[in-house]
Amino acid sequence: MRLPTLDIDLLRSFVAVADRAGFTAAGSALGASQSAVSVRIRKLEERVGHELLERSPRLVRLTPLGRELLADARRILDVHDAAVARACARESGRTFELAVSDHAAGALLPAILADVHRQRPDVQLIVTVGASGDLADRYRDGAFDAVVTRREERGRGGRPLHRGPLVWFAAADVVWRPDRPLPLVSLAAPCDMRALATTALAAAGITWRDAFTGTGVAAVQAAAAAGLGVACLSAWNVPAGCRRLGPRDGLPALPASRLTLRHRGPTAGRADVVEAIAEAFRAALRSATMTLPAHPQPQAPEVANAG
Repeated sequence: MRLPTLDIDLLRSFVAVADRAGFTAAGSALGASQSAVSVRIRKLEERVGHELLERSPRLVRLTPLGRELLADARRILDVHDAAVARACARESGRTFELAVSDHAAGALLPAILADVHRQRPDVQLIVTVGASGDLADRYRDGAFDAVVTRREERGRGGRPLHRGPLVWFAAADVVWRPDRPLPLVSLAAPCDMRALATTALAAAGITWRDAFTGTGVAAVQAAAAAGLGVACLSAWNVPAGCRRLGPRDGLPALPASRLTLRHRGPTAGRADVVEAIAEAFRAALRSATMTLPAHPQPQAPEVANAG
Protein backbone atom coordinates (compact mmCIF):
# COMPACT_ATOMS: atom_id res chain seq x y z
CA MET A 1 0.00 0.00 0.00
CA ARG A 2 1.43 3.33 -1.07
CA LEU A 3 1.33 5.99 1.63
CA PRO A 4 0.08 9.48 0.74
CA THR A 5 2.48 12.43 0.54
CA LEU A 6 1.91 15.29 2.99
CA ASP A 7 2.81 18.51 1.19
CA ILE A 8 4.68 21.14 3.18
CA ASP A 9 2.20 23.89 2.22
CA LEU A 10 -0.67 21.78 3.54
CA LEU A 11 1.11 21.09 6.81
CA ARG A 12 2.07 24.75 7.22
CA SER A 13 -1.53 25.82 6.75
CA PHE A 14 -2.70 23.19 9.25
CA VAL A 15 -0.24 24.41 11.91
CA ALA A 16 -1.23 28.04 11.26
CA VAL A 17 -4.94 27.26 11.73
CA ALA A 18 -4.23 25.26 14.90
CA ASP A 19 -2.06 28.01 16.39
CA ARG A 20 -4.53 30.77 15.62
CA ALA A 21 -7.79 28.85 16.11
CA GLY A 22 -9.21 30.18 12.86
CA PHE A 23 -8.88 30.32 9.08
CA THR A 24 -8.89 34.10 8.72
CA ALA A 25 -6.00 34.68 11.13
CA ALA A 26 -4.08 31.77 9.60
CA GLY A 27 -4.55 33.21 6.13
CA SER A 28 -3.28 36.59 7.30
CA ALA A 29 -0.12 34.96 8.67
CA LEU A 30 0.43 32.93 5.50
CA GLY A 31 -0.46 35.67 3.02
CA ALA A 32 -3.40 33.64 1.71
CA SER A 33 -7.18 34.01 1.65
CA GLN A 34 -9.44 32.25 4.11
CA SER A 35 -10.88 30.10 1.31
CA ALA A 36 -7.40 29.08 0.12
CA VAL A 37 -6.46 27.95 3.62
CA SER A 38 -9.75 26.03 3.91
CA VAL A 39 -9.03 24.23 0.63
CA ARG A 40 -5.56 23.23 1.84
CA ILE A 41 -6.98 21.80 5.07
CA ARG A 42 -9.55 19.79 3.10
CA LYS A 43 -6.77 18.41 0.88
CA LEU A 44 -4.74 17.42 3.92
CA GLU A 45 -7.75 15.70 5.48
CA GLU A 46 -8.31 13.82 2.21
CA ARG A 47 -4.67 12.70 2.24
CA VAL A 48 -4.82 11.29 5.78
CA GLY A 49 -8.39 10.04 5.43
CA HIS A 50 -9.69 11.70 8.60
CA GLU A 51 -11.02 15.04 9.80
CA LEU A 52 -8.35 17.07 11.58
CA LEU A 53 -10.45 20.05 12.67
CA GLU A 54 -13.91 20.48 14.14
CA ARG A 55 -15.52 23.57 12.62
CA SER A 56 -18.36 25.75 13.86
CA PRO A 57 -19.36 29.35 13.08
CA ARG A 58 -17.46 30.59 16.16
CA LEU A 59 -14.90 27.90 16.89
CA VAL A 60 -12.23 25.82 15.20
CA ARG A 61 -10.56 23.13 17.28
CA LEU A 62 -8.47 20.03 16.74
CA THR A 63 -9.90 16.54 16.60
CA PRO A 64 -8.02 13.82 18.53
CA LEU A 65 -6.19 12.83 15.34
CA GLY A 66 -5.51 16.48 14.61
CA ARG A 67 -3.80 16.86 17.99
CA GLU A 68 -1.58 13.86 17.21
CA LEU A 69 -0.69 15.14 13.74
CA LEU A 70 0.08 18.67 14.99
CA ALA A 71 3.20 17.59 16.88
CA ASP A 72 4.45 15.62 13.85
CA ALA A 73 3.68 18.54 11.54
CA ARG A 74 5.75 20.90 13.67
CA ARG A 75 8.72 18.53 13.57
CA ILE A 76 8.45 18.08 9.81
CA LEU A 77 8.29 21.85 9.24
CA ASP A 78 11.24 22.49 11.55
CA VAL A 79 13.42 19.98 9.70
CA HIS A 80 12.23 21.17 6.28
CA ASP A 81 12.74 24.86 7.03
CA ALA A 82 16.18 24.35 8.53
CA ALA A 83 17.24 22.29 5.52
CA VAL A 84 16.00 24.93 3.09
CA ALA A 85 17.76 27.69 5.01
CA ARG A 86 21.04 25.76 4.97
CA ALA A 87 20.71 24.89 1.28
CA CYS A 88 20.12 28.51 0.40
CA ALA A 89 23.04 29.57 2.60
CA ARG A 90 21.00 32.43 4.02
CA GLU A 91 21.18 31.80 7.77
CA SER A 92 24.37 33.80 8.28
CA GLY A 93 23.49 36.58 5.87
CA ARG A 94 20.20 37.84 7.26
CA THR A 95 19.88 39.00 10.83
CA PHE A 96 17.22 41.06 12.61
CA GLU A 97 17.74 42.75 15.96
CA LEU A 98 14.59 42.76 18.09
CA ALA A 99 14.18 44.34 21.52
CA VAL A 100 11.26 43.23 23.71
CA SER A 101 10.12 44.73 26.99
CA ASP A 102 10.05 42.07 29.71
CA HIS A 103 6.56 43.27 30.67
CA ALA A 104 5.35 43.01 27.06
CA ALA A 105 5.76 39.26 26.67
CA GLY A 106 6.82 37.66 29.95
CA ALA A 107 6.39 33.90 29.83
CA LEU A 108 4.89 34.15 26.32
CA LEU A 109 8.24 35.11 24.77
CA PRO A 110 9.46 31.57 23.91
CA ALA A 111 6.22 30.81 22.05
CA ILE A 112 6.38 34.16 20.24
CA LEU A 113 9.98 33.65 19.10
CA ALA A 114 9.22 30.07 18.02
CA ASP A 115 6.31 31.36 15.93
CA VAL A 116 8.53 33.98 14.26
CA HIS A 117 11.11 31.27 13.50
CA ARG A 118 8.45 29.04 11.94
CA GLN A 119 7.30 31.91 9.73
CA ARG A 120 10.79 33.17 8.80
CA PRO A 121 13.33 30.35 9.33
CA ASP A 122 15.86 32.12 7.08
CA VAL A 123 16.22 35.00 9.55
CA GLN A 124 18.56 34.93 12.52
CA LEU A 125 16.94 36.87 15.36
CA ILE A 126 19.11 38.73 17.84
CA VAL A 127 16.85 39.40 20.82
CA THR A 128 17.34 41.79 23.74
CA VAL A 129 14.94 41.80 26.72
CA GLY A 130 14.83 44.71 29.15
CA ALA A 131 12.80 47.58 30.57
CA SER A 132 10.48 49.49 28.23
CA GLY A 133 11.97 52.91 28.94
CA ASP A 134 15.57 51.80 28.45
CA LEU A 135 14.82 49.88 25.24
CA ALA A 136 12.81 52.80 23.80
CA ASP A 137 15.69 55.18 24.51
CA ARG A 138 18.23 52.84 22.91
CA TYR A 139 15.99 52.38 19.87
CA ARG A 140 15.80 56.16 19.40
CA ASP A 141 19.61 56.24 19.57
CA GLY A 142 19.85 53.82 16.65
CA ALA A 143 19.93 50.39 18.30
CA PHE A 144 17.72 47.49 17.12
CA ASP A 145 15.68 46.99 13.96
CA ALA A 146 12.44 46.89 15.96
CA VAL A 147 11.29 47.26 19.55
CA VAL A 148 8.16 46.09 21.37
CA THR A 149 7.40 48.14 24.47
CA ARG A 150 4.56 48.58 26.92
CA ARG A 151 4.93 52.35 26.96
CA GLU A 152 3.38 54.44 24.19
CA GLU A 153 5.09 57.67 23.20
CA ARG A 154 3.06 60.34 21.48
CA GLY A 155 4.29 61.45 18.07
CA ARG A 156 6.66 58.51 17.69
CA GLY A 157 4.50 56.39 15.41
CA GLY A 158 4.49 52.66 15.85
CA ARG A 159 1.98 49.88 15.41
CA PRO A 160 -0.50 48.99 18.17
CA LEU A 161 -0.25 45.28 18.97
CA HIS A 162 -2.55 44.76 21.93
CA ARG A 163 -4.55 46.52 24.60
CA GLY A 164 -5.41 44.67 27.80
CA PRO A 165 -5.90 45.21 31.53
CA LEU A 166 -3.27 45.61 34.20
CA VAL A 167 -4.24 43.65 37.30
CA TRP A 168 -3.30 43.09 40.92
CA PHE A 169 -2.77 39.43 41.81
CA ALA A 170 -1.47 37.19 44.58
CA ALA A 171 -1.28 33.53 45.59
CA ALA A 172 -4.65 31.94 46.32
CA ASP A 173 -4.07 31.89 50.10
CA VAL A 174 -2.95 35.52 50.37
CA VAL A 175 -5.46 38.20 51.34
CA TRP A 176 -4.33 41.74 52.06
CA ARG A 177 -5.76 43.38 55.17
CA PRO A 178 -6.35 47.12 54.57
CA ASP A 179 -5.24 47.95 58.14
CA ARG A 180 -1.71 46.82 57.23
CA PRO A 181 0.74 48.08 54.59
CA LEU A 182 0.34 46.28 51.28
CA PRO A 183 3.22 43.78 50.76
CA LEU A 184 4.31 44.80 47.25
CA VAL A 185 6.05 42.42 44.85
CA SER A 186 7.62 44.30 41.95
CA LEU A 187 10.66 44.96 39.81
CA ALA A 188 13.35 47.26 41.11
CA ALA A 189 13.14 50.98 40.32
CA PRO A 190 13.24 52.53 37.82
CA CYS A 191 10.33 50.51 36.45
CA ASP A 192 7.23 51.94 34.77
CA MET A 193 5.01 49.19 36.18
CA ARG A 194 6.29 49.72 39.73
CA ALA A 195 5.80 53.49 39.39
CA LEU A 196 2.27 52.98 38.08
CA ALA A 197 1.41 50.63 40.96
CA THR A 198 2.81 52.83 43.72
CA THR A 199 1.19 55.94 42.21
CA ALA A 200 -2.20 54.20 42.18
CA LEU A 201 -1.73 53.09 45.80
CA ALA A 202 -0.74 56.58 46.89
CA ALA A 203 -3.73 58.14 45.12
CA ALA A 204 -6.00 55.70 46.98
CA GLY A 205 -4.34 56.47 50.32
CA ILE A 206 -2.96 52.95 50.68
CA THR A 207 0.38 52.44 52.43
CA TRP A 208 2.70 49.75 51.13
CA ARG A 209 6.02 48.07 51.84
CA ASP A 210 8.50 46.22 49.65
CA ALA A 211 7.98 42.49 50.17
CA PHE A 212 10.06 41.41 47.15
CA THR A 213 12.08 43.32 44.57
CA GLY A 214 13.16 41.35 41.49
CA THR A 215 15.06 41.88 38.27
CA GLY A 216 12.57 40.35 35.84
CA VAL A 217 8.92 39.47 35.30
CA ALA A 218 9.65 35.77 35.95
CA ALA A 219 11.01 36.64 39.40
CA VAL A 220 7.92 38.72 40.21
CA GLN A 221 5.65 35.88 39.09
CA ALA A 222 7.55 33.36 41.21
CA ALA A 223 7.52 35.56 44.32
CA ALA A 224 3.80 36.30 44.03
CA ALA A 225 2.98 32.62 43.42
CA ALA A 226 5.03 31.75 46.52
CA GLY A 227 2.77 33.97 48.64
CA LEU A 228 5.21 36.79 49.38
CA GLY A 229 2.77 39.55 48.54
CA VAL A 230 0.69 41.34 45.89
CA ALA A 231 2.03 42.12 42.41
CA CYS A 232 0.87 44.23 39.46
CA LEU A 233 1.38 42.96 35.91
CA SER A 234 -0.49 42.70 32.61
CA ALA A 235 -3.34 40.21 32.86
CA TRP A 236 -1.66 37.74 30.49
CA ASN A 237 1.34 37.55 32.85
CA VAL A 238 -0.64 36.31 35.87
CA PRO A 239 0.83 32.87 36.72
CA ALA A 240 -1.29 29.77 37.17
CA GLY A 241 -2.57 29.29 40.71
CA CYS A 242 -2.76 33.01 41.47
CA ARG A 243 -5.98 34.97 41.78
CA ARG A 244 -6.74 38.45 40.56
CA LEU A 245 -7.52 41.20 43.09
CA GLY A 246 -9.35 44.48 42.64
CA PRO A 247 -11.71 47.03 44.15
CA ARG A 248 -13.58 44.30 46.07
CA ASP A 249 -10.30 43.63 47.89
CA GLY A 250 -9.73 47.33 48.63
CA LEU A 251 -7.23 47.87 45.82
CA PRO A 252 -7.47 50.72 43.28
CA ALA A 253 -8.42 50.20 39.65
CA LEU A 254 -5.55 50.11 37.15
CA PRO A 255 -5.36 51.43 33.56
CA ALA A 256 -5.10 49.31 30.44
CA SER A 257 -1.74 48.12 29.15
CA ARG A 258 -0.87 49.01 25.56
CA LEU A 259 1.80 47.24 23.55
CA THR A 260 3.41 48.98 20.58
CA LEU A 261 5.77 47.75 17.87
CA ARG A 262 8.19 50.27 16.39
CA HIS A 263 10.48 49.44 13.50
CA ARG A 264 12.83 51.09 11.07
CA GLY A 265 11.71 52.35 7.68
CA PRO A 266 10.88 50.09 4.72
CA THR A 267 14.25 48.42 4.20
CA ALA A 268 14.56 45.53 1.76
CA GLY A 269 14.05 42.21 3.50
CA ARG A 270 12.70 43.72 6.72
CA ALA A 271 8.97 44.17 6.14
CA ASP A 272 8.23 40.43 6.14
CA VAL A 273 10.07 39.98 9.46
CA VAL A 274 8.13 42.85 11.04
CA GLU A 275 4.86 41.28 9.89
CA ALA A 276 5.90 37.91 11.35
CA ILE A 277 6.73 39.53 14.70
CA ALA A 278 3.45 41.45 14.82
CA GLU A 279 1.38 38.38 14.00
CA ALA A 280 3.27 36.19 16.48
CA PHE A 281 2.62 38.68 19.30
CA ARG A 282 -1.05 39.04 18.41
CA ALA A 283 -1.56 35.27 18.18
CA ALA A 284 0.14 34.59 21.52
CA LEU A 285 -1.67 37.38 23.35
CA ARG A 286 -5.00 36.47 21.79
CA SER A 287 -4.57 32.89 22.93
CA ALA A 288 -3.50 33.96 26.43
CA THR A 289 -6.35 36.43 26.95
CA MET A 290 -8.93 33.85 25.82
CA THR A 291 -8.02 31.78 28.89
CA LEU A 292 -8.35 34.63 31.40
CA PRO A 293 -11.34 34.56 33.79
CA ALA A 294 -13.99 37.14 32.98
CA HIS A 295 -14.11 38.38 36.59
CA PRO A 296 -11.78 38.25 39.61
CA GLN A 297 -12.16 35.08 41.65
CA PRO A 298 -13.83 35.22 45.09
CA GLN A 299 -11.75 36.13 48.08
CA ALA A 300 -9.88 33.29 49.73
CA PRO A 301 -9.99 32.76 53.49
CA GLU A 302 -7.75 35.12 55.46
CA VAL A 303 -4.49 33.49 56.55
CA ALA A 304 -1.47 34.37 58.62
CA ASN A 305 0.76 35.39 55.72
CA ALA A 306 -1.72 37.94 54.41
CA GLY A 307 0.06 40.91 55.99
